[in-house]
Amino acid sequence: MGDLAVVSGARRELRDAPLLAAIRGERPARPPVWFMRQAGRSLPEYRALRQGTEMLTACFTPDLACEITLQPVRRYGVDAAILFSDIVVPLKAAGIGVEIVPGTGPVVAEPVRSAADVAALPTLEPEAVAPVAEAVRLLTAELGSGPSGTPLIGFAGAPFTCASYLVEGGPSRNHERTKALMHSDPDTWHALLDHLAEMTLTFLRAQLAAGVDAVQLFDSWAGALSERDYRRFVLPHSARVLAGLADAGVPRIHFGVGTGELLGAMAEAGADMVGVDWRVPLDVAAGRIGPGKAVQGNLDPSVLFAGQDVVDAEVRRIMAEGRAAHGHVFNLGHGVLPETDPDVLSRVVELVHSL
Repeated sequence: MGDLAVVSGARRELRDAPLLAAIRGERPARPPVWFMRQAGRSLPEYRALRQGTEMLTACFTPDLACEITLQPVRRYGVDAAILFSDIVVPLKAAGIGVEIVPGTGPVVAEPVRSAADVAALPTLEPEAVAPVAEAVRLLTAELGSGPSGTPLIGFAGAPFTCASYLVEGGPSRNHERTKALMHSDPDTWHALLDHLAEMTLTFLRAQLAAGVDAVQLFDSWAGALSERDYRRFVLPHSARVLAGLADAGVPRIHFGVGTGELLGAMAEAGADMVGVDWRVPLDVAAGRIGPGKAVQGNLDPSVLFAGQDVVDAEVRRIMAEGRAAHGHVFNLGHGVLPETDPDVLSRVVELVHSL
């Protein structure tokens, strides 16, 4: 892969940014740290700003998405901003009937469960996500460049996780309809994931064209699968997405929850860094992932409620274990929980940067 930090066009010059250096396997000036869901419900300034505005409306309002993305960068001094968006944004933009219901999550009006349903799915056109691209352009202007610039991570949901929402009609504990379709009608399943892989590529390429400095592919529900099923039904489609971004020359991050048994297979999908949840120590994860790839993670978000001494000890342990990897970006093992005290996260950033 070419230069990870510098590509032509809209990209900023951020080669020395700690996040990008760590993904390349270098030892940056300070250990980099950011948090999944760092922008959101744990921040009082976020709650004040979002009051009266639906989630998806906020995602499609460029100045609002920009401000929400910037809030944790200002508060915590993290080493990356991650675009405020949602996994179902490209589905919504394409014209699929999906809404985010408070307390439930994404709910799909007409679930996709047959070959005819797949054939009827709309295609995502780049102009449909123009508001997201505009938010990226606003953010890159705000986040600076050169030694003081902060990288912006774009993201999308992986084909399997988007498929699960579409097939189940919403969040699911067991993914039974998804797995049933996968096994009983593989042709329809692969047609669905082909369609979603193309949609995901369109969404991420729009973000890249607007100037994001890295991308993260979230396969939130992949941990529900065995490695055998993951390799057969999911890996080819995630690999297609990640391969389709290679020419952009920016780091690609791949993350899933409960994926300890899948880390080796997920690494084969083609990302430069693999996110690890809290269930597997980073030195063990690095062995499963293999050489030449950085790791991201992996403090249990619930530990942030256990008191500062416990948090500090866990941060130090994870930092030590992360040294076994090609490179390490400190993060949580999943997203910031809504009731998390922002001051605890501020302390985590300070401690990581001091180590």
